[in-house]
Amino acid sequence: MLGQRIAHPPSTKFDEDFELPAAKRVKRLDINTSPSRAFSEEESFNGSPRFRSRRDGIADSEAESDEEVQQIPHGSQTELESALPPVKTDKEAIAEYEATRAAEASLDLQGRLGQRIWVPGKSSIYVDAFNLALETVLDEESHLFDEAEMAVFQRWRDMSYEGQYLYVRLFLRKAAAWHRINRLKYYGDIADLTAAVDELQQPHPLPAATTTERIAPGEVEPPKDTVLADSFTFADSSADHIDSLDEASSLLMLEELKTIAKEAKVQGKNKGELLKALRETSQKQGGLGWSGLKRSDTEESINSEALVEYDENDGAPNGPRINRDSHFLRKILSSTGPCIRLSAATFKLFERVHLVFYRSTEWTEKSLTTIILARISRRNFPEYVVSRSTNIFPSRSTLLEFEASIRTQFAVDSILEFNGTVNKDGLHKTKAIFEEVYPRWLTVLAEEQQKEERVYESGEGAYLRRFSPAWVYTRIVHKGTYVLGRFKEHKREHQILTELLDQHLFHAARRGAWYQRKALLEEHYMWALSPTEGRTDEQQQKHWKRVTLRTCEDGLQDRECHLIYHHDLQKRISKLERQLKIAKRHQHDFGHVRLAKPIERSVEGTRVERERTPSRNGRRRSSTDLASTATNNERGRRGGKTIWLDPLEDNNECSVEAMCLSHYRSLGWKGYHSEGGIIRTLFGYLFYDVLFTYVPNVFQTPFQTCPLDLHTDAFFPSRFSEINQRLNDISNGQGVRILQTTHEEQQERQTCVVGIDWGFEIDDLVEIVECFQGEALSTICKVMAQEYQQRGGGIPDLFLWDKGKGEVMFAEVKSENDRLSDTQRLWIDVLSGAGVRVELCNAVAKEVVTRR
Repeated sequence: MLGQRIAHPPSTKFDEDFELPAAKRVKRLDINTSPSRAFSEEESFNGSPRFRSRRDGIADSEAESDEEVQQIPHGSQTELESALPPVKTDKEAIAEYEATRAAEASLDLQGRLGQRIWVPGKSSIYVDAFNLALETVLDEESHLFDEAEMAVFQRWRDMSYEGQYLYVRLFLRKAAAWHRINRLKYYGDIADLTAAVDELQQPHPLPAATTTERIAPGEVEPPKDTVLADSFTFADSSADHIDSLDEASSLLMLEELKTIAKEAKVQGKNKGELLKALRETSQKQGGLGWSGLKRSDTEESINSEALVEYDENDGAPNGPRINRDSHFLRKILSSTGPCIRLSAATFKLFERVHLVFYRSTEWTEKSLTTIILARISRRNFPEYVVSRSTNIFPSRSTLLEFEASIRTQFAVDSILEFNGTVNKDGLHKTKAIFEEVYPRWLTVLAEEQQKEERVYESGEGAYLRRFSPAWVYTRIVHKGTYVLGRFKEHKREHQILTELLDQHLFHAARRGAWYQRKALLEEHYMWALSPTEGRTDEQQQKHWKRVTLRTCEDGLQDRECHLIYHHDLQKRISKLERQLKIAKRHQHDFGHVRLAKPIERSVEGTRVERERTPSRNGRRRSSTDLASTATNNERGRRGGKTIWLDPLEDNNECSVEAMCLSHYRSLGWKGYHSEGGIIRTLFGYLFYDVLFTYVPNVFQTPFQTCPLDLHTDAFFPSRFSEINQRLNDISNGQGVRILQTTHEEQQERQTCVVGIDWGFEIDDLVEIVECFQGEALSTICKVMAQEYQQRGGGIPDLFLWDKGKGEVMFAEVKSENDRLSDTQRLWIDVLSGAGVRVELCNAVAKEVVTRR
């Protein structure tokens, strides 16, 4: 949610009416290609985002259904997970640590962490990680919680281990989902599951709240049921809360629902159709024989009686409700048995604790355990100063406003990004949110500027600013400029863009895009929207073209305007100077960064297609089956992984990249199929000491492989002088010396450092740096330093070098019908602008062989 960029509308479309384009397909990440980045995104409480908390579902037993864990891929990790080493965090690794370290000694939390001891049934790494976060926050930042919330924490401390264990395991699963108690088989850790459930569902009184929840701009009221009342429970009971057929049916497997549907004599192909048929049937039948019936006091009847509404006059069940859903609701609940769900209010409270502890709006189940697994692992970490600030949120009200701003941002993203093509009604809603947020944004922006000048020391506020409501409001205002453009309110849009550029505290990575959009408005629209002051139309247009020229020059001179935007600004400057007929001697000369088009090369090879396998049951394959196989082969040629033969490796099967790499090797090049691995490794070597130089608040634990702000836009400005000094050293030919120094100091320890792959031979790395022109390597490193996370993808597939020629080259490999992505085009522009040779290597099948 945070930090995601949206594309500005193309300039040529801005003066058109609202024509809705065809809905685009969402590109999905193949989970198998990047398992470390595949997280499950659970349902939120009442439409409120869970601060982007994405969790892998944890299979608690073989009895659990795979359907309960929905894997939704996502392209980013949390800042904490990105900074911690890639230790094993799966179920087997956790069980291994707990089993092998088990002892009968009775130790407290710190003792277990220090001696790496967990005893099944008495302690757990999950509970310890959860309590570590809670105790750390309460020790350092208890001022963020009121009296009622502190009472909840005290009840948590008084809870039995089994109750805590059950809560934490459910906390790491689907947050708003109901769980059938008879399917929670925590036999190894919970001896009495019923007692643990009762403990979580036990109501507790709370003292009266001493603070009031302030309504944040853009939000009508806090999400329903997420605010503590005069009493609370840690978990909800199905007997008290499940009162709709939709909610109850979510607990059933498809086969169970089919059984109930069969009894009701209805049919359907899926859950949705079966539920619709059940409702239609229940509406047609008058009472289904339940009205006035007195049942025996079984456990099921007692539980289900709470679900029946009674008329206040005569105590009889309300007829219309019974006619609609109650009969099937009772049957479903009698089939599932009692269920449990975490209460929204306490869940949100503990989520707030994790927000404060992890210093991140994103955290996952792996975040909860990785910090402990990293602590007890036998790894060598870089040496740096750990600095955990206690003033990330100066007050409770600031924390609550930050939470509310995240919810508002989520509402905007839901309209503009998550639900397909945006219609006019969605644009109006977004504009209304923007108008409400805008005045508050100006206020908090001024407050943050004063804080920067008077409170923060040099560099201290850069990372902490990400936890200011102003950071989120700035992003909402940025989205508002898009909506203003769609409504053709270009003058207002220009005003907002000017205000965004006038501040230098938030979203520095967007400044280049703001300059581009502002320049476009000034060149094409502002001349007709501004006072002429006596100028003719032609003079007015020339005046605004000169204003556009100054905007572009300001963008190039802005040190926070990232390098990737320079090329477009330079092209606009050259065009404007020609149109304004500026004397040649006064024009800018960008000849040194003129982009050379990548060279296209065709490499012929032999492609392998899989033979159509016969049917398993012996029947002849139908035309549909044959068409499906042909479609799969065609899909492989169009974008999937294709299989080729490597002529230099005895015609063994290989990927298309390996086949092309062998071709380049036959031409005298050395190389790797690294897809950015070489660049990240060189960056880690060359910027090792810069990465771990002291910056407040970015080293929260001693077990990090990088500063927390590396994957944010705060990294570059916080170390501006150190980074520029290193870039100058690289430009002046000092790269080999820096690389060898880092290798001598860290290679023997195999220090865990982000990006560095110690598997690359040091001799190869030295040759590569020697073949690089200093300026070119410096430019590439600058792009990585400015946006490490965004620029990690799109680097060409093959990295090649020729020591004899003293030259490096990148090659992007494409099979038939493949096209370059936007990130790949961007890197080709960056590399070409730096004077690095780039080739587009098109793999052409001169022969196709069929194999099983």
